[in-house]
Amino acid sequence: MKKILLSLLLGSCLLAEPNYGGTVVYARNADASLLDPAHVTDAESIYVTRQIYDTLVRFKAGTTEIEPALAKSYEVSEDGLTYTFHLREGVYFAPTSYFKERVEMTADDVVFSFKRQFDENHPYHSINGSHDYWMAMGMSNTIKDVEKVDKYTVKITLKKKEAPFLANIAMDFAGILCEKYANELLAQNKAADLNRLPVGTGAFYFSSWKKDDNITLIANKDYWDKGKPYLDRLVIKVIPNASVRAAELKAGQVHIIDKANYSELNELENTKGIKIEKKPGINVYYLTLNNQKEWFKNPLVRQAINHAINKKAIVDAVYEGYARTAYSALPPTIWSFTEDFVKYEYNEALAKDLLKQAGYENGFSVNLISRPTPDGKKTAEAIQADLAKVGIKVNVLTYDFTTYLKKTKDLEHDMSIQGWIGDNGDPDNFLYINLSKDAIKKPAGNFAAWSNDEFNDLITKAKESTNHEERIKLYEQAQKIFAKEAPWVTIANTLEIYPMRSNVHGFFVNNVGGLRFDSVWIEK
Repeated sequence: MKKILLSLLLGSCLLAEPNYGGTVVYARNADASLLDPAHVTDAESIYVTRQIYDTLVRFKAGTTEIEPALAKSYEVSEDGLTYTFHLREGVYFAPTSYFKERVEMTADDVVFSFKRQFDENHPYHSINGSHDYWMAMGMSNTIKDVEKVDKYTVKITLKKKEAPFLANIAMDFAGILCEKYANELLAQNKAADLNRLPVGTGAFYFSSWKKDDNITLIANKDYWDKGKPYLDRLVIKVIPNASVRAAELKAGQVHIIDKANYSELNELENTKGIKIEKKPGINVYYLTLNNQKEWFKNPLVRQAINHAINKKAIVDAVYEGYARTAYSALPPTIWSFTEDFVKYEYNEALAKDLLKQAGYENGFSVNLISRPTPDGKKTAEAIQADLAKVGIKVNVLTYDFTTYLKKTKDLEHDMSIQGWIGDNGDPDNFLYINLSKDAIKKPAGNFAAWSNDEFNDLITKAKESTNHEERIKLYEQAQKIFAKEAPWVTIANTLEIYPMRSNVHGFFVNNVGGLRFDSVWIEK
């Protein structure tokens, strides 16, 4: 009996040993927009660039803890204004079919990757579009200079203290590009290729992109971190229909899917050969009210809309038990979250009274740009029905993902359905990038175009404080102002859910919303 049990245990241990080789197909609802991390804000693009590029520091897998990455170590000066990074030696950019030279990553690449985003005299500063993350996070107000000390040492000098600075540069917009490749493209008048033909140091390198179909990545056999990934190839495939994605998963044509229909999750979970990874997300989904529009300049109108929308009914109907009703601009999974304020409960009569006080007793007509996802469209339709009851006529507009991003960043909407997944586990990444004055500048991150001096002062002070308890108090105060002013209708905080084949291992939902495939392997 003991021998049989030992054999079974050994057998299961052997099965748990990672296998090398094979292809994983990850199916999602929409395609990437661009592949230069400095120019993208959408998750669909970031899920690709994260596999190709590395940052100086990164988040330890599954946590928000900072650990060294391309920088093997770093020091911070006593005044908190100078960060010195010591780079790993012998890290090379992965050669591709279009850039075959084997180039070592050095301080020159780091300086190039940062300075192009804030130095107006840099040859790449005005090429290939705006640096949206950099602008929305106020990085130019934070970073004074980035300098090469020697081949493997970089010094970053700040204008002021920035509590989440290391977490900020662990984000994807701070990915390190190859300066030599970029300069060659510039000399050939092909600078736009940085947006579609990436060269990085990551676990995978770019092979091909068939628009609205798939992006294929190949394992970097010389990956600096762990050596070659277990997979040979990663295919990131676009299947817009969630039911079709689920059917492809059942048939074994794809290995992992995103954004499954909530109504299909129970069936998937009980299907042989399929398992589901679930984790509370660091996210918030919301309706934004563009404060540049005459109606929404009035806080009474914003408050009325908050009372007119039955958020709990939306969460129950759209997310089917896989989300909670949101009241704060922060999710409950992030520190300093609070709901210690008066909440907007569903109250049609109160909504009508507030509209009457604001001078809109007969309502008005608005356009609502929906997120181009099944849950986004369902949410928009529910909001349309709720607001009709208080006299507000809503015209729901739906675009492809690229157009949706452009129109909302250009603040062309009256209202829009938005979602934000945290990048770095810091409240600053929600409140500053989505609600600060800096984030109103087009292309906007503050889709409400809401400006409040008291709120802005609080979140700015919190950025600069190194006292954790003080930061908590400042963010709690900021959330109370946000709630009173109501620039959004917060709707839901969802679970992150990924159905996959049972033979897929090493895939996990990262606490900061990103996907990493460097540890993924297929049991054969």
